[in-house]
Amino acid sequence: MRLTAADRPGVAQPVPVRDVPPLPWPRLLLAALLLAVTLTAAWEACWRSQGAVPAFRDDAALWTLQRDRIDRGEGDATVLVGSSRSFFDVQLPVWERLGGRRPVQLSLVGTSPLFALEDLADDPEFRGALLVDVAPDLFFTGFENKSGFAEYRAKQSPSERVGKWLSMTFVEPYLAFYHEDYALFPVLRRQPWPQRPGVRGLTAVRRLEVIGRDRATHMWARVEDDPEYRELTRRIWTERFQGRPGGPDGATPGQVADRQVARAAAAVAKLRARGVHVLFVRHPTGGDYLAFERRAFPRTTTWDPLLARTGAPGIHFEDHPGLEAGLEFPEWSHMSRASAERYTERLYRLIEREHPRPDGRRW
Repeated sequence: MRLTAADRPGVAQPVPVRDVPPLPWPRLLLAALLLAVTLTAAWEACWRSQGAVPAFRDDAALWTLQRDRIDRGEGDATVLVGSSRSFFDVQLPVWERLGGRRPVQLSLVGTSPLFALEDLADDPEFRGALLVDVAPDLFFTGFENKSGFAEYRAKQSPSERVGKWLSMTFVEPYLAFYHEDYALFPVLRRQPWPQRPGVRGLTAVRRLEVIGRDRATHMWARVEDDPEYRELTRRIWTERFQGRPGGPDGATPGQVADRQVARAAAAVAKLRARGVHVLFVRHPTGGDYLAFERRAFPRTTTWDPLLARTGAPGIHFEDHPGLEAGLEFPEWSHMSRASAERYTERLYRLIEREHPRPDGRRW
């Protein structure tokens, strides 16, 4: 049998040539581009009609930009860590007007702040003042769904930094639909699909906020002005009022809380050893959310042990009736924008009066 060149190993095989049909490719490309622009504009118009406004995406990259401020010359700044209460209700422009300097906002929605507290405790560059927001149902349960933000910061690549810069420059300030609540798959998931018998799912939390370039945040106007949307948010919170969870290892709720307090105490000890002033704050809430917190997380088993074991001072809104006077909580958990501005001024003046920084600097 005689082998041809095509049958011999190591011999390059001829590449088949594919005929390109003689179609009007420039016009097809233009049509595809116009279709993409039209569909994008329609999606944008859809969400704008529901009150959506452009805002910045609060992802790990945006958090990292603020966290990096500490290592770039602002190690003596006031830093805010916490959950959504500190994120929504402490208004950075008001704080800056009163104190002369804008705080570093490191609070995150829907997660315990303990990972951020520990991250700052391990950073020798930070030597300023720390305001720690204590949301009982997150802080004392150890629910941390964004603890990977600190790891992301340590491993962020140049391409990721450039990508975030491009997004913040050309996309986020202009497109209202560029919010995770309006992405196609989240929209599909929250449709009223039939559920399997015996399966209970929680409704995903909807958009509540408008976020600025430096993570200055306030409540989205629709939450305040749209009764139906506000009621939807309240129903979502009510689904989560199921008592106090234990640990995955069988730990009781009390044991879980003790672990979180121990973590906080260890971090605070490191911070105070190098002169960082730490102040815990329990921001006000209202309605059924406050009733749930009082029932599931009483002060005597959560807040009081936290202050006792850390040795740090704290401000609990129930000890200062003037803090919450006249404030509005549209969906029970966070303040309206106008209320948050009034609250921030009251809180700042209380802190300056009763908890001044030992280094003489203003908060």
